[in-house]
Amino acid sequence: MALSLWALVLDNPFLSMFFAAYCFLYIFAYSVVFRNWSPKHRPEASSCFISMVHGTPAAVMAAMAILAADNRGFAAPNAAFQRLVLDYSIAYFTTDLLHYMVFYPGDYLFIGHHLATLFVFVTCRFLAFHGAFALLVLLVLAEVTSACQNVWTLAGIQKDESPVAAKVYALLSPPFYSLYTVARVLIGPLFFCKMSIFYITGKASDVIPLWVSLSWIIVVGAAISVSILWIMNHWLEFFRDDDKKKR
Repeated sequence: MALSLWALVLDNPFLSMFFAAYCFLYIFAYSVVFRNWSPKHRPEASSCFISMVHGTPAAVMAAMAILAADNRGFAAPNAAFQRLVLDYSIAYFTTDLLHYMVFYPGDYLFIGHHLATLFVFVTCRFLAFHGAFALLVLLVLAEVTSACQNVWTLAGIQKDESPVAAKVYALLSPPFYSLYTVARVLIGPLFFCKMSIFYITGKASDVIPLWVSLSWIIVVGAAISVSILWIMNHWLEFFRDDDKKKR
């Protein structure tokens, strides 16, 4: 998987450019932006930095690519703008995957998440050549919370050392959790069900191999399930802490 990804990066000019840009931004964040942070937290903060660079622009570009496409269907061919957005996201996830493999090789959950996401994007972009509409809708839903989530994460890293960070973390938690819940617990699963029914019934099998579309369903379904469990745990923690403060 790693070798094939590297070959794709080298063979695709836009993908190569985006990958180089993300690598530069990660090094810049690590060496300059967070140079005064402790060595323990600098890698995670640098990962948040490139996530912010990716998230909101990716959500905006994905929405624009969806609206600009003549054919907005689950079996529609990938338009040029849609392919560009996929390249942009593949470059980000490849860079962040390298970050985890270097600094957190034991974080199997995130490494697995990034590998699974890359599998879906890469097969859509370079194998099926169709189906970007569905994946870009899911990308919008996943990244619409990115800016808020990354600021919340950075504040969380520093909250034990900085009263300001602790206050930002506390203020951001309820709106971030609410937005995340709407996007990934309500809208995301509804769209996923519609997408799954379309692919399972074989309506796209003439242009997308059935094993590819079924693998997308498995990967996306697993990601949504993990997201639901993640936000449920944070809501429970939030209400427990709030209850303690009231006592």
